Amino acid sequence: MARYGYFLASEEFTPAELLDQARAAEQAGFECLAISDHYHPWTDAQGQSPFVWSMIGALAQVTSLPVTTFVTCPTLRMHPAVNAQAVATSGVLTGNRFRFGVGTGEALNEHVLGDAWPAVDVRFQMLEEAVQVIRELLTGDEVTHRGRHYTVENARLYTVPDEPVPIHVSGFGPKAAALAGRIGDGFVTMTPDKELVGRFRRSGGGQKPVLGGLKVCWGTDREQAVKTVHRLWPTQFLPGELGQVLPSPAHFEQASSLVTEQAVADGSVCGDDTEEHLRAVSAYADAGFDEVYVGQIGPDQQGFFDFYRSEVLPALRGA
Repeated sequence: MARYGYFLASEEFTPAELLDQARAAEQAGFECLAISDHYHPWTDAQGQSPFVWSMIGALAQVTSLPVTTFVTCPTLRMHPAVNAQAVATSGVLTGNRFRFGVGTGEALNEHVLGDAWPAVDVRFQMLEEAVQVIRELLTGDEVTHRGRHYTVENARLYTVPDEPVPIHVSGFGPKAAALAGRIGDGFVTMTPDKELVGRFRRSGGGQKPVLGGLKVCWGTDREQAVKTVHRLWPTQFLPGELGQVLPSPAHFEQASSLVTEQAVADGSVCGDDTEEHLRAVSAYADAGFDEVYVGQIGPDQQGFFDFYRSEVLPALRGA
């Protein structure tokens, strides 16, 4: 049976709000948490972007739920050796309840130091080497590494968890799914795509966990909920590789001007129809996902948690 978690959108909410949501998620019966790792929000309307490693330290103090990054790019903005230290400390602080979700990233977050944005095949190479470096350092042994993209000299982590931190690899296409199957402890993807899950499992993933999920906008007025999604998350409806290559919130705002309210109404879960929420969330379990995360768009968080506690989660578990 799939486990159901809550997605903490650090692009939209302040640190204090995210901590309140984590507490409310646990009280509502969600079993795990995922949190985004961004330097910028997608658009200025979202308006937030706290440092994920500070947030994980704080989450460790206010909830007992497992926490996964959805997802960190460990290749450009922070060197893998620095990421490894953050991962190790998070594993210790959470009592082995931290899972490291990684991916090839977006120019939106990774260009901020002036580095060129690599081609996708290069990003795959960098991710694979970064995961290797991080795993070596998490052993607590001294590591020297001279690879194609990274150098590490005489580095040792002295504070490491007593269990290995799982590294879940994100992907949205067959190449990424195959890489996740080969090097990951799990697979993260955001669409309930059975073929993609199958590609991961055939490429070495076997029975390792598949994680993913969706954003919804619960509210008693569906039309108003659609407007909220259109204002805050039109970027979800941008096609192709735009999400990976556009470099700033201003560019995402320009592209999102082409997204209509009707597209949002047709393509997202809005309102308080229990069956609509159940169909959307169940699609992930039906596609073979082991963990499904749901995030609420907009300010009515408590209404969402009350609705999922009383209506959606019991029905999902009963099914």
